[in-house]
Amino acid sequence: MRQIILDTETTGLEWKKGNRVVEIGCVELIERRPSGRNFHRYLKPDCEFEAGAQEVTGLTLEFLADKPGFEEVVEEFLAYIRGAEVIIHNAAFDVGFLDSELARLGDHYGRLADHCTVIDTLAMARVRFPGQRNSLDALCRRLGVDNTHRHLHGGLLDAQILADVYIALTSGQEEIGFGAMEDNGSATGSVRHAFDASNLGLRARVLPTPGELEAHARRLEKLRSNSGGSCLWDLVETPPAPVEEAASA
Repeated sequence: MRQIILDTETTGLEWKKGNRVVEIGCVELIERRPSGRNFHRYLKPDCEFEAGAQEVTGLTLEFLADKPGFEEVVEEFLAYIRGAEVIIHNAAFDVGFLDSELARLGDHYGRLADHCTVIDTLAMARVRFPGQRNSLDALCRRLGVDNTHRHLHGGLLDAQILADVYIALTSGQEEIGFGAMEDNGSATGSVRHAFDASNLGLRARVLPTPGELEAHARRLEKLRSNSGGSCLWDLVETPPAPVEEAASA
């Protein structure tokens, strides 16, 4: 599964007023893990910043003067996101701007949704945390994601933070490889039954230390919190406590 975490920075809040994209930052996830193959471009906007927009991003027209225009990176950008699941926080904002940039170049480029699938983490967060603040900073605090290095908005920086937020927001049984629940709500057989190691020829069992048991308990509590109170580990049949045996010579 290929996912792209995307964020843009712009000269203002509304593309309908002629504001433009000045930065695109993308982080690629393969099977929910960063691949290191990111996409990051600063863009020359050919328009002024709205009041306050420069203070948010720290970008200036002077810095962007020698950067490419969107038309110079569009083919590379579309090739990068093509066929992926693109994850954006408050997707309507970024998609509106990117669709506007594509429209400036001609109808043959279509819209963002013609090249990829778009997932909005703001909509996901509103379902998960109804009635609460669900800004990126608020989600970082709630989900334990470190964003102390975020002093200004930046396309790549915010995409990297959003990647951590998305993983935390969607973490659960699938994060450690569990299969889906059956229709009756029970775990699949491979999870429900205790693991039988009798055919492995083992002569001794290694018992967990108290510290390992404590860490395991904390992990299960996090899984319960992230999955709405349920955890497949709670359904696993617990075998009798093992008896430590000496390894045979």
